[in-house]
Order: sequence, then structure tokens, then C-alpha cells
Amino acid sequence: MLVLIHDTYDAMSVAAAARLADQIRRKPTLTVGLATGSTPIGLYNELIRLHRFEGLDLSKLTTFNLDEYIGLPPHHPQSYHRFMREHLFDHINLDPRFTHVPNGMAQDVDAFCDWYEAEIERAGGLDVQVLGIGANGHIAFNEPGSSLGSRTRIKTLTEQTVADNARFFTDDPERVPRYAITMGIGTIMDARELLLLASGPSKAQAIHDAVEGPISARIPASIIQMHRKAFVYCDPTAASLLEHEYRG
Repeated sequence: MLVLIHDTYDAMSVAAAARLADQIRRKPTLTVGLATGSTPIGLYNELIRLHRFEGLDLSKLTTFNLDEYIGLPPHHPQSYHRFMREHLFDHINLDPRFTHVPNGMAQDVDAFCDWYEAEIERAGGLDVQVLGIGANGHIAFNEPGSSLGSRTRIKTLTEQTVADNARFFTDDPERVPRYAITMGIGTIMDARELLLLASGPSKAQAIHDAVEGPISARIPASIIQMHRKAFVYCDPTAASLLEHEYRG
């Protein structure tokens, strides 16, 4: 695991995007796991810039998103389908046939989760997985207490996650769905490389616990300490509680 601290959120995002872009240039058929939430937006903006102004070709990528709320149709303003279209897909040359976002409207959620796992395997597995981290240490919607070997499945969101995400639902926690489809921790750990991004003081404790604390289901993100090729990109506020020195 390598922790990289950059002076600003923008610098952190550009650095993470540069690493991902380098992987894409070396392997245009890369299979990439994507995250939603406010943190990866800077990375996606940089990928868009690289595509528009530096010719980065994304047409041969296959992508799999980490998660989606159950009960939100793809056109819902807060669905992750909509998020990905607005923040990335509509601005680059990805082939829609090779983009995958969990179906929150699936009639048989368990069968869909099995299918999603099979599709990832059929694509050759994830080459790179982009991750954010929740204030309670969750990755994707793998809440505290999740099995560290879990696969794609339905999860109940904790009250903290509901409260954290209420800002996307007119600050009304009652509007936030209580269930989601999420890749499992085992699925994430199978990726050949992890890029975890964190920004802001609200993520400082989670980053400390994930990077320097014991590996525990209490802090699901702590499992990245066991990954052979994990990169943690932080700004100074997210890294403010780290006890050891790390380079930028």
C-alpha cells in the first residue's frame, strides 16, 4: 500500500487520473471499476480533459460500477446511472455496451448480483478499481461489519451513511433509500490495482483507521492493507490524523 498526499483536492485528483490514464494507454482494453460520490468527480473531470485535449482513447474500456441504490430507476436524479452519465459517460468515447452499473430495479436482486459477478469474471476481472471511503470506513456500500470476503449482494445502509448521503436528497434522510446493491469486499480485493481517494476533514478518521489501524470488519476499508497494489490518494485534511510520514 502506498499513501500519496497532495497539496489540494485538485492535485490529488489529477495525480490519480494520471495513473489511471497511463494504465489505459498501456492497455486500451482495461477493465475499470468505478465509484460515485463527490470525491471521484475531480478524477473524472481530469479524464474528460485528457480525452478532449490530449487524445486519451477510452473507447475500448469495460467498466463496472461499485453500487446502486435499490428502488431508484436509471433516470432518477440521484441514481448512480444518472451520476455516471452526467459526470463521465456523456463526455468521453466509452462504448455504452461495455459500461455496467448495477440495476436497482432488478426484480430478482440475488440473481442479478450473481450475474454481475459473472460479468466481471467474463471480462477478465477488474484491472483497476477506483474507490472512495465513507466517514465510517465503508467502501462501496460495504458497511461496518461486512464480511471481508463478501461478493456482490444487497446491503442495508447504516444510519450514518443515510445521514451522510442526505445532502444529495434535499437534506432529507427520509428520501435516502435504505438498501443498495454493492460489489463485495472480496470482489474489490480481486482487482489487480486499487486507487482509493479521500478528501476533506470528514474522512480523516476513516483514513487513519483504514491505513494505520488494525484490519477489521469494523473498518471495511482497512482490508486494503492486504492488497498487493493499493494506492491511497489524499489531500492534507484527509491525511491529518495519520501518524507516520508519507510522500506526495
